[in-house]
Amino acid sequence: MILTRISANEAGQRFDKYLKKLLKNAPDSFIYKMLRKKNIVLNGKKADGKEKLCPGDEVQFFLADETFEKFCAVLEKDRTSTAQYVSAYQRLGDLPVLYEDDNILIVDKPSGVLSQKAKPEDVSLNEWLVGYLLSQQALTADSLTTFRPSVCNRLDRNTSGMVACGKTLAGSQYLSRIIKDKTLEKYYYCLTAGELAIQERLTGYLHKDATQNKVTVYHNEADIPDPLKRDAVYIDTAFRSIRTANSITLLEVQIFTGKTHQIRAHLAALGYPIIGDAKYGDAAINRMYAPRGVHCQLLHAHKLVFPEISGQGSSETSGRVVECPPPAIFEELLR
Repeated sequence: MILTRISANEAGQRFDKYLKKLLKNAPDSFIYKMLRKKNIVLNGKKADGKEKLCPGDEVQFFLADETFEKFCAVLEKDRTSTAQYVSAYQRLGDLPVLYEDDNILIVDKPSGVLSQKAKPEDVSLNEWLVGYLLSQQALTADSLTTFRPSVCNRLDRNTSGMVACGKTLAGSQYLSRIIKDKTLEKYYYCLTAGELAIQERLTGYLHKDATQNKVTVYHNEADIPDPLKRDAVYIDTAFRSIRTANSITLLEVQIFTGKTHQIRAHLAALGYPIIGDAKYGDAAINRMYAPRGVHCQLLHAHKLVFPEISGQGSSETSGRVVECPPPAIFEELLR
């Protein structure tokens, strides 16, 4: 008999999903057959796989050792393969952790760092996160077989600021839910060329050209060319001028829809491109600021406001405001 215990990282998922991750090489039919025959039981009782797992739950496998090992063979390699995470943590260093509890973590991502891998050889915040949690002993190599912590909101490579990560399955599910239902408020700072006095919530439509990874914003639905209408998506953005100096405006931007390059493209369509933006900005303006150290868009995710939540769940973040100051270049250009 083989016994496993459910950790906080794994809790919250259905029992059959856990088994499919653990017994990665086993066909689904085998797993459900073993449940029916009580060769796999949960807390000493027969289970059908639909049960929600809790921390401390015990799973018993009445299987031959060689059968269990055969179905877990690939995962055994994964258990000890933590080198990429340790390496990512060492390469990216001690990134500022702005908030952390048992379930979630919010980190300040520097410009130039990927949120998630684009190619297998990339090093991203996802790998850094696992490496960080391993270094803090908040995670073990074995637990990676059934749950892998990850970022829950992505920023473009050259956008800096706050990224929310799920340390546990419960944390990931909570963050995914409040991002999807738009109750997590997300605010950004950016520097735009020109003096802009605005406090307005603007809507429009965005169409993405996947071949160029570039989007176009249309202010009205009637402006969208007929062949593109089916794939155009609605966007909703609020802009508020904070400060103007040296023909530059510091804007606070709140996004109500999180679409590809939404802030960058929306501002460019309004005639106020973000300084340093090579894709949507003004090349002449970017060249003017390059000698002052501007080599990417000056866009920074600076504040998250969590919804008020009562009862069980992620009550530690209920109503919490987490902020992150922008890079020093913002203030240098405004002086």
